[in-house]
Amino acid sequence: ILPPESYVRKLLPDSFIFYRPKDIVSGDFYWLGEADDRVFFAAVDCTGHGVPGAFMSIVGYNQLKQAIITTKGGTPAEILDHLNIGVSETLHQKDENSTSKDGMDVAICSLNHKTRELEYAGAFNPLYLLRKGEIIQTKGDKFPIGSFLDGETPCFTNHKIQLEEGDLLYIFSDGYADQFGGPKGKKFMYKRFRDHLLTLKGEEMPTQKKSLNTAFEQWRGSLEQIDDVLVIGMHIS
Repeated sequence: ILPPESYVRKLLPDSFIFYRPKDIVSGDFYWLGEADDRVFFAAVDCTGHGVPGAFMSIVGYNQLKQAIITTKGGTPAEILDHLNIGVSETLHQKDENSTSKDGMDVAICSLNHKTRELEYAGAFNPLYLLRKGEIIQTKGDKFPIGSFLDGETPCFTNHKIQLEEGDLLYIFSDGYADQFGGPKGKKFMYKRFRDHLLTLKGEEMPTQKKSLNTAFEQWRGSLEQIDDVLVIGMHIS
């Protein structure tokens, strides 16, 4: 279900995708689409990993495809709203007797390459914008895809950002920051992740990907990888 490398290069020419499943199949996946002069890209983290996570990935992928058609290339928030309903209906989470707690955390963006206008919406997972040596964080809503609050479907918040030449964008799952390692066997944590991203300013996208992999390996050491890992980086030129 993952888009081929040629399609990624076509839609996001100056980017990288650092994708490292814990098992042969994964609960993390990346998704791309296009509509009305805009490119859509998403980092999705489904409940679980391995085979259960992979089944959820298929549900999420199919619902994302359907959402972009249903909304006719709507805002990222509208796509997440449709994804939320679609996933919940597929898993019968609206049924009174349902015990399904499966869901997904998502960061999704749409980008107009000509105007450099970015829109973002998130289910937990944030967007990092690295500009002039500083990381600006736009937070997602604090509920996942597949959630109902008091029986009602919550709506996601849409954020608009005017990008500038030289900006760097990052969306990701929690697998990188949650990895245990280091001298005391602690989590990598988001602060250390942000600090590492700051050191990548000015580096080409393939070099950034390689650096993220090296830092992850050095931190993990001899410990087991605990979750799927996904980081998408993009340079605005």
